[in-house]
Amino acid sequence: MIPLTEGALDKIMAGDDIDNPIIQILGHKKLVGQNTGERYRLLVSDGKRVNSFTMLATQLNSKITELTDFSICQVNRYAVSVVNNSGKQKRVMVILSIDVKVPGEQVGSKIGNPVNIDNNANGDANAEPMKSQTVQKPMPTPNFPKSSFHDHASEITTTPIVALSPYQNKWVIKARVTSKSNIITWSNSRGEGKLFSCDLVDESGEIRCTAFRDQCDKFYDMINVGKIYYISRCNLKTANKQYSTLKNDYEMSMTSETEVIPCHDEVDSIPTIQFDFVPINKIENKERNDIVDVLGIVKSCEEIQMLKARTTGRELKKRDVTLIDESNTMICLSLWGSEAENFNGNNNPVVAIKGARIGEFNGGKNLSTLMSSVVQVDPDIPEAHKLRGWYNTIGMSDQAKSLSTSNTNSIMNGEWLSIQEAIDLVTGKKTNSLIFIGKVMITLIKSENVTYKSCPVEGCKKKMIDQANGMYRCEKCNKEYPSFKYRILANINFSDWINNHWAVAFNEEAEKVLNTTSQELGELQENNQEQFLEKFSDVTFKYFLVKLRMKVETFNDESRVKGNCLSISRMDYKTHSDVLLTKLKDIIGFEKL
Repeated sequence: MIPLTEGALDKIMAGDDIDNPIIQILGHKKLVGQNTGERYRLLVSDGKRVNSFTMLATQLNSKITELTDFSICQVNRYAVSVVNNSGKQKRVMVILSIDVKVPGEQVGSKIGNPVNIDNNANGDANAEPMKSQTVQKPMPTPNFPKSSFHDHASEITTTPIVALSPYQNKWVIKARVTSKSNIITWSNSRGEGKLFSCDLVDESGEIRCTAFRDQCDKFYDMINVGKIYYISRCNLKTANKQYSTLKNDYEMSMTSETEVIPCHDEVDSIPTIQFDFVPINKIENKERNDIVDVLGIVKSCEEIQMLKARTTGRELKKRDVTLIDESNTMICLSLWGSEAENFNGNNNPVVAIKGARIGEFNGGKNLSTLMSSVVQVDPDIPEAHKLRGWYNTIGMSDQAKSLSTSNTNSIMNGEWLSIQEAIDLVTGKKTNSLIFIGKVMITLIKSENVTYKSCPVEGCKKKMIDQANGMYRCEKCNKEYPSFKYRILANINFSDWINNHWAVAFNEEAEKVLNTTSQELGELQENNQEQFLEKFSDVTFKYFLVKLRMKVETFNDESRVKGNCLSISRMDYKTHSDVLLTKLKDIIGFEKL
């Protein structure tokens, strides 16, 4: 049996650093508070002492099923903070990384005769052993006198980011700034204002912090990317995931009482930024507007384009960069503003992007940076060095697949499957969403409700409400207009040699199928029903090459496979023959026929 590190808990609670202590789990409690989610408090022993003031970092919640009673574990990383509990100062150990060495069922009992830690700062000698039950009591809040923050920065006891919750109002974090936005101004019916946000990280986790109005002026020039700061007296609230992609349920906002002072000691344990890279080939099956971290090497770099925003007319700067990674898949990344202006794509740099948004165009996928995105060129991380080695030896000369399309001819980029193969994959739980290419026949297009009257404003596709007075109302724009635009929403039954499936084709793709414009089709529907129906019969039982997305959706506890037509083109027999020839070569194992 692995021996416990006797005396480790006393030393940890006294502020000493203990490398990889071996402890035993004797129990746990689930702590549930309003808006805080689940947290776990552990009862641990080192064979000599028992300590109930131990917390499991929230990112380790999934490991609680492994941390069974009597299991022997190694603590790889931990943090200790001083908290105020009923007026008494106590130390809490937050476990940031832990491995089970011997499962509890193999140990079967408590090791030794440990007693509760008994000192004024650390615990209650008469604390009752914990039982596995749900309680509503939040984690105690740290208590840091305001004067000590200014006068004794080097002696500050800090709280890990992962241990913060809205129930705490007296804490100090020690964190590195990994990104800082530009100052953003706004004006609406409620007034004018400005803000900036920055992302903070420590060894336990990450969080976003936003400064408004006066705090924006006070702290913007003070806070610099890459530097470490002590920060206290911010408000904590539930994070708005629409604007923050950080792995934290909360975000901070600065107040008139917020204090920020630089930490001049470089701390290697605080990372510069935390990435969760997604391979480029996995982006194809992700949803539009999903936010991902991506690492790629620049295959090509376009010149800056000058564009105008549709809504405001403001001039925009954009630069398209093609990235490739070890999956031998390419994707187009759009950089904006100063990022586009300052980017240098010479010599094929490695680029790491935190928080890029996925877009779609002509059935392909692309990436775009946001105001909150972080872009690092040639980052000094192992993944980047590995990617550079792959590209220099293999990647630069290999033919790669591209997820991004610039025209409809690029519909051929993707995996060729039959309808049945695609359905089997998504219903077999191998993937919830799948994009594939196939040769299909159109067997039926529903003519009922195929067109609708949409808002005439550029970029707005909302269905209009007929006011029966010559005016049409758009609920999205909250306005009435004397005119409208026809748009097509076609339900098409696609068939191949083994199965058939219904899929929705939106306006642009439906126009290609019916070989007409939405405006012409809408007018025919109103004025000439015979010619209107001919548009559908003209394409029935004809072959097309189509890129479809299959996705499992659940409604009223019933799952079904929904199809969307991403791109479609008239049958190109040469292209299809090339695909069949390639498959045949793979089957018989010949490079050439």
